Amino acid sequence: MRRPDHQQQKLFFYFSAESRVPKNHPLRPLKKMVDEALKSMDEQFRKMYSTIGRPSIPPERLLKALLLQILYSIRSERALIEHLDYNILFRWFIGLGLDDPVWNHSTFSKNRDRLIDSDIALTFLDKIVRKADEEGLLSKDHFSVDGTLIEAWASLKSFRPKDEQPPPPGPSSPENGRNPEVDFHGEKRSNETHASTTDPEARLAKKGKGKEAKLSFTGHVLMENRNGLVVDACTTQATGTCEREAAVEMLCEIEGEHRVTLGADKAYDSKAFVKECRKMKVTPHVAQKSNSAIDGRTTGHQGYALSQRKRKRIEEVFGWLKTIACLRKVRYLGVRKVEWIFTFAAAAYNLVRMRNLAMA
Repeated sequence: MRRPDHQQQKLFFYFSAESRVPKNHPLRPLKKMVDEALKSMDEQFRKMYSTIGRPSIPPERLLKALLLQILYSIRSERALIEHLDYNILFRWFIGLGLDDPVWNHSTFSKNRDRLIDSDIALTFLDKIVRKADEEGLLSKDHFSVDGTLIEAWASLKSFRPKDEQPPPPGPSSPENGRNPEVDFHGEKRSNETHASTTDPEARLAKKGKGKEAKLSFTGHVLMENRNGLVVDACTTQATGTCEREAAVEMLCEIEGEHRVTLGADKAYDSKAFVKECRKMKVTPHVAQKSNSAIDGRTTGHQGYALSQRKRKRIEEVFGWLKTIACLRKVRYLGVRKVEWIFTFAAAAYNLVRMRNLAMA
């Protein structure tokens, strides 16, 4: 017997968001790890806010919402708020009730500087790394390092001479709602003489010979070699020496005074970097150039070949950050904001990796 398709709605519904999420949903183990990490950061959150005034949206909920944005490749915060309004799964993950109102998308912008100034992203990454250490997932002796270009949120048309006067208002001026008509073909441009009017901290850089130059930042990752987890991350301006300089800074943060190994590509094969590593009791397993800074005393060991194989797994991190986390072209201006989202996304990568390792 065919039942008629009547659309009459019930007046009351008795169910919770928890009951609608499957017990084996992949977000469940992530939510458990995230809640533990954020709970341990309660004292840091308390120092961020005044003891008087109107209560704010809990920063834990803002961070979990941004984590969902990364995990589900949501391009904008406006779209994220739309998902929060109707998606029961997202409400459950954040802790919103089914009838709780969602906040405005501008809330993220208003709270971003507070989160950046308090180093919340770096602290969150540290909490996740410590959790991985407790579960025996980390190597404390063998690491890899690398950097990748992150395209800035600025057009090449904005890369203008530093001493250039602003053009007078005209039919193609921004005041009239049009991008300026710029013809830079045949013009010699460099970071010394030019700067972006949209993001002055972005630098013109290219991945290699024959590649086009783009306004970019450089994201750096220090990875342990056992399971490919990120133990440190940072972002700098895209300069010729930024990868080696960032690597030294991250190596200084490694706990303990025991000797460790560091796998890296040819960009790190310089005498100054190798010398600096050996001062810190770090054995540099860098890929060799024709006039290499290392010799057979390093490359002759079996560990060197192993480090060279393991270091390539760091490309999996960059691939995930650029595709899933949508960081191929960053949506923020300035090194501080780009570094914050890059570090937070690295923590999200660790969460997914740790969940997969636990399920294996």
